[in-house]
Amino acid sequence: RSIDQGRRAGVVSMLGVHAGTLVHIAAAAAGVSACWPLGHGVQRGEVPGRRLPRLSRRPADPRARAHGGRRAGPRAAAPKTALFFLAFLPQFVDVPRGHVGTQILVLGGIFVALGLITDGGFALTAGTAAQWLRGHPRFLASERWVSGGMYIGLGVAAALTSGQQKRG
Repeated sequence: RSIDQGRRAGVVSMLGVHAGTLVHIAAAAAGVSACWPLGHGVQRGEVPGRRLPRLSRRPADPRARAHGGRRAGPRAAAPKTALFFLAFLPQFVDVPRGHVGTQILVLGGIFVALGLITDGGFALTAGTAAQWLRGHPRFLASERWVSGGMYIGLGVAAALTSGQQKRG
């Protein structure tokens, strides 16, 4: 977002992501995240043994229909985030020490603090770099070739790495 819309938009987006992360951490600390798979199944009409009726299978938003009926955005990412904290944070909790919820809150706070530092740095750096690069017409002309070359390089690196893993 910083590259496309500037530093401010990138920072605001990053703050929104981490505010949502705090909600998931609080839910994990309260034990609510453990109920997420059942709640998600009920929302989608996939309760084992029964099929729940849906009011409509057509998306109400015409823009959503143009993208296969799915909306992008925070709602689409929320189940993945909940599942991440359900699976990730408990691995680092020392149950015999007690106060499991507090431990999860502290670990989650550390996660968010590190995310704010790194993601904030990325947002500011990307916004600054984009502003500088937009002022250089030569870069704009070669941007397509540079990004395409990077994708090709990543593909070659992935192919070579996977070939080494099979032999080892």
